Amino acid sequence: MKDDFLKNKSILITGGTGSFGRNFTEKLVLNHKPSKIIIFSRDEFKQYQMQNFFNQKKYLSKQKNKNLIRYFIGDVRDKERLKLALYDDVDIVIHAAALKQVPTCEYNPFEAVKTNILGAQNLIDACMSSHVQKVIALSTDKASSPVNLYGATKLTSDKLFIAANNYKGKKDIKFSVVRYGNVMGSRGSIIPMLNSKINESKIPITDLKMTRFNITLDESINFVFNCLKSMWGGELFVPKLPSYKLLDLCKAICPESKYEIISVRPGEKLHEEMISKADSFSTVEFKKYFVIMPNLPIFHWNKKQFMKTSNTYPGKLVKEDFIYNSLLNKNYLSVNDIIKLIKLNQHTFYSN
Repeated sequence: MKDDFLKNKSILITGGTGSFGRNFTEKLVLNHKPSKIIIFSRDEFKQYQMQNFFNQKKYLSKQKNKNLIRYFIGDVRDKERLKLALYDDVDIVIHAAALKQVPTCEYNPFEAVKTNILGAQNLIDACMSSHVQKVIALSTDKASSPVNLYGATKLTSDKLFIAANNYKGKKDIKFSVVRYGNVMGSRGSIIPMLNSKINESKIPITDLKMTRFNITLDESINFVFNCLKSMWGGELFVPKLPSYKLLDLCKAICPESKYEIISVRPGEKLHEEMISKADSFSTVEFKKYFVIMPNLPIFHWNKKQFMKTSNTYPGKLVKEDFIYNSLLNKNYLSVNDIIKLIKLNQHTFYSN
């Protein structure tokens, strides 16, 4: 691959057996030439499944090193285990491990705190005591103006990673965050639920006025690759995404069904948000994404230079009252657009 910035790099993915980790690993194997990929996760059976998946001929033929993918049982709550996983000269870390189901986090609040907040700080500390050069943490639209515990823990996590750039001293390490909406067809999202109800006469729907951002799994992975390449350390990257109306999604998947309105669930928003009005003062717009610049006095940052040189196209500050949410978004998917996207991306959807 031309200009392969990941060539000969050692990469660790926390929560690496999830949908993102597995597909990110697939793209690393097929399109790049890393020296090592470490899958750090706590699920033994998913690691076994992933090993079998990458033992297929088309993946083995791309692996000059037979030990390219290594599997490490561990939990981000365990700092010493993280340090051990990072011990062998890891260059890049992708942090995808999280408790992310809203109802689960509401019912088990301190468990969410231990994984999403304390786990984030454990990873930061472990990276600081290793030779890691770049860290990208995956976040969520629920971290902007959060109304549920999951969003609140991820907002705290985001701030921990951004702030880590302030006390790294002379270490050559950068921390950044990527925030995007629900991944299309991911576990716990609405598309698998609608698919499971497709033959029923009535579909339970929270609110037909509801809107959501849409991103496919491939889009999320490609966005992380691009952010890895361009990051300065301290950014919070937000992709420009289309929105859809819940009603249009229902029409696309269950056109013949009637709806039973069950109202918005605890901790759920009618419209999701990725950039709040309070963030507008430090948000830069580029051609395909936004960046919320750090408000902390990160020593290596020249904001004017960042807007000019961090991307092929110069960026500009957004208006002070700017809000980026799924309702006010100018780009909406039609029913036909949704149908096409589902057909194209169905192979990436979660299924039991």
